[in-house]
Amino acid sequence: MKISQRAQSVDPFFAMEFGKRAAALEAQGHEVIKLSLGEPDFGPPPAVLEAAGKAVEGGSLPYTAALGIPALREAIAGFYLHEHGVTLNPHRIIVTAGASAALLLVSAALVDPGDEVIVGDPSYPCNRQFMSSFGAQVKLVSTDADTRFQLDAASVRANWTPQTKGLMVATPSNPTGTSVPPDELRAICAWAREHGAWRIVDEIYLNLGDRDAAGRPPQTVLAFDDDAIVINSFSKYFGMTGWRLGWTVVPEALVPTMERLAQNYYICASNLSQQAALACFTPASLAVCEERRVEFARRRELVLKGLAGIGLPVPVPPDGAFYVYFDVSGTGLTSWQFCERVLEEVHVALTPGKDFGNVGADQYVRLSYAASAEHLQEAIRRLGAFMDRLRS
Repeated sequence: MKISQRAQSVDPFFAMEFGKRAAALEAQGHEVIKLSLGEPDFGPPPAVLEAAGKAVEGGSLPYTAALGIPALREAIAGFYLHEHGVTLNPHRIIVTAGASAALLLVSAALVDPGDEVIVGDPSYPCNRQFMSSFGAQVKLVSTDADTRFQLDAASVRANWTPQTKGLMVATPSNPTGTSVPPDELRAICAWAREHGAWRIVDEIYLNLGDRDAAGRPPQTVLAFDDDAIVINSFSKYFGMTGWRLGWTVVPEALVPTMERLAQNYYICASNLSQQAALACFTPASLAVCEERRVEFARRRELVLKGLAGIGLPVPVPPDGAFYVYFDVSGTGLTSWQFCERVLEEVHVALTPGKDFGNVGADQYVRLSYAASAEHLQEAIRRLGAFMDRLRS
């Protein structure tokens, strides 16, 4: 059987690979602390589970409209108004089978073979894989601690060519948990818009970002770039990872194209997940999600303090998501060697920087603090013991 060149060009997602190794160790009876995947340990708010139960009891769960249940699209629009002060026409909101399906549709709608797309390095690998699968020439632009491991306007301008058709920014970012400062994002989007290029902004972790002095959440790009394309998900802030439900906000003119693609690629998102997700937007559920966001901030401080104490520096402290990107260059090991040995010797699963691009691939390791505080404390203790053995 001949495998397509497209499929052969896709690298493994190493976070999942280390997850498989962790599962194998667990099957052997070892207690593994899994900090390799970005999966909140809380699950969805209780009202979501209750709504799912009622939907199942209702019996038939037929296909929905390809763009999603109208009530859910309206609820998402209400969320933008309540949380971010942005008024959206629900018609522009497309409910998808996870944020991955949102990016699938957007890539299919926008990318032609040979189009150049600017993406920061490091960044979430699956995003650029979607673009590449549709023939994009993904230009990975190196970033560093000085730019918070994010694209900035200067780097976008310096790497722009006549072939550049669009760019993708994730803020807050996976793997670093860092955000693009609002003024910088505004400048990036303005430059791309002036050059007739599209802007995709991954805001999956936006509502897990730190609040400002007035207690307001981070600003969505739609507050100043109404034609930007936003990718979001129910997985992280609402804790619905396995429910596979996301959404995208697109310009009005793109909606018919997205509908046609959704009809052909996957028909619709899960009816059950959509019915359950309606309960995400009640005051009670939003209060639960906010409590959990505060808990993630506490866990972040625990991890940052713990890593500093055992000699694993974090060049840029995160301000959102639930990831820490720490430097292992002082250990004498590459990030891959570090992750392999830590998993085998002290049973802590992490993700090497190789997953996220070329910059710092051998130097940095991603830790997800989506696990409980107790597990994080034990993981730090085990990593400390490992570091002590290395030094001796």
